[in-house]
Amino acid sequence: MPTKHYPWIALSNTTLGMLLATVNSSIVIISLPAIFRGIHLNPLEPGNVSYLLWILMGYMLVSAVLVVTLGRLGDMFGRVRMYNAGFAVFTVGTIVLGLDPLHGGAGAVWLIAWRVFQGIGGAMLMANSAAILTDAFPADRRGMAMGVNQVAGIAGSFLGLVAGGLLSEVSWRLVFFASAPIGLIGTVWAYRSLVETATRAVRARIDWIGNATFAVGLTALLAAITYGIQPYGGHDMGWTNPWVLAGVIGGVVVLAVFCYIETKVDEPMFHLDLFRIRAFAAGNAAGLLAAISRGGMQFMLIIWLQGIWLPLHGYDFADTPLWAGIYLLPLTLGFLVAGPISGHLSDRYGARAFASGGLALSALAFLGLLMIPTDFDYGIFALLIFLNGIGSGLFAAPNTTAIMNSVPAGQRGAASGMRATFMNAGMVLSIGVFFSLMIAGLSNSLPKTLTGGLTSHGVSPDVAAQVGRTPPVGTLFAAFLGYNPIQNLLEPFHALARLAPRDAATLTGRSYFPHLIADPFHHGLVIVFSMAIAMSLIAALASLLRGRRYVHDDTAADAPEPVKAGKDAS
Repeated sequence: MPTKHYPWIALSNTTLGMLLATVNSSIVIISLPAIFRGIHLNPLEPGNVSYLLWILMGYMLVSAVLVVTLGRLGDMFGRVRMYNAGFAVFTVGTIVLGLDPLHGGAGAVWLIAWRVFQGIGGAMLMANSAAILTDAFPADRRGMAMGVNQVAGIAGSFLGLVAGGLLSEVSWRLVFFASAPIGLIGTVWAYRSLVETATRAVRARIDWIGNATFAVGLTALLAAITYGIQPYGGHDMGWTNPWVLAGVIGGVVVLAVFCYIETKVDEPMFHLDLFRIRAFAAGNAAGLLAAISRGGMQFMLIIWLQGIWLPLHGYDFADTPLWAGIYLLPLTLGFLVAGPISGHLSDRYGARAFASGGLALSALAFLGLLMIPTDFDYGIFALLIFLNGIGSGLFAAPNTTAIMNSVPAGQRGAASGMRATFMNAGMVLSIGVFFSLMIAGLSNSLPKTLTGGLTSHGVSPDVAAQVGRTPPVGTLFAAFLGYNPIQNLLEPFHALARLAPRDAATLTGRSYFPHLIADPFHHGLVIVFSMAIAMSLIAALASLLRGRRYVHDDTAADAPEPVKAGKDAS
């Protein structure tokens, strides 16, 4: 039986699990250059970009696909059981990743496969942590608990950037091994301390057809969107690729079939009736849009810092991944300040004002970032990303609490999984959406700027023209990974060896590429952050439409429809 201190045990363990899962999703992002050097593979060579994308996206993709299924299994077989297994699976994956014995493409495939395995464990943690907290805490204290848990999850994605930068300086294997002791402690602690406090579904059966159609449809859709940013058939992007089109269209069709199936089976993977609960539907819609804008911002800020601002201020390209994480700390600080406070206050006043106000504040911060110059004053930049972090912190905990409060106790695992699916899918979608917008913005001006700049420093017109025709995604990924973009672009042509030493030094120096790309990048940034502002404002509107504070009343469990079983507290 749980003791009076059990809610705090559940909070501390699930917070550790969320922190571990989200740190590991971003720690790899910042460590990719060291990882690829460690397995002796250049990710920017033709044919290797897919390795880069799958190491980057495999974890998030499998998490997005499986969290609903694993949340539903938690309802059926025990949320604590699924959560504990997730800790163990995640830890095993972490250890095996660091033991990669292969090199080249085989080494990359090893990492991709075990990142997918690790993602299964991460999905188990994310799918059931919110449900465990909802079971453990009464309705008037869930906001505080969710605030701590959600801030740990969101902050972890940025703390991973700093940790990855520091650890990869020593060894790329430490990026994985460093999590192993925490994973082992968390696994043992979870098995010894967490107890089931919810009643499991009786005689429940697994909806195999629903699970299969959901997994196939969402995987096809998200994978196709990811591949849409890769060049195809002479185009800068792959949106005309038949496989991409088939994945997008086919994925949407299969997901439509999934929704139809869920209305016909006796025990669906998740109940579509939940979307008749306004707080649940509006909260998930706002969460999806917020996740897309937040994920896009993370990638754009990293490219901005690593490709332009840090080199202009004296940092070598190889050192920029670490320093980008450090200079983004005000964003994490904003999360840490706002999250627990807004969660606590939302217990008393409801989620609507905090969540909608936070999204509006994020939109204002995006507007500020759009207006500052590419070579900005760091104090202003730090203030703007701090305000963005405050906005995201104000939104995250109240929104999650409102979603989880609105559903029946027997469906909290599925609801938690659905919430996590929208969040993880939003992160994957953000890469396709925002990279596509940035590439579209760069395509208009970067080729001409790049060609002219190279010829003015002695590069032959033929080579300069070929480099200028290089799809912008290669330049973006080079900046994102901390490679010297100009050196990386000229190496296949052996052009640097034929230049005067002064011209070669200028082209590969710290300031040439940032100055060259500043105007085209800012043009793309205007497009990207304008979209982020629009998404944030639409999400704020969706959040406003959630209605007054709604807490599902499980004493009315016999009511025929979950939407009618609740109590309004304003």
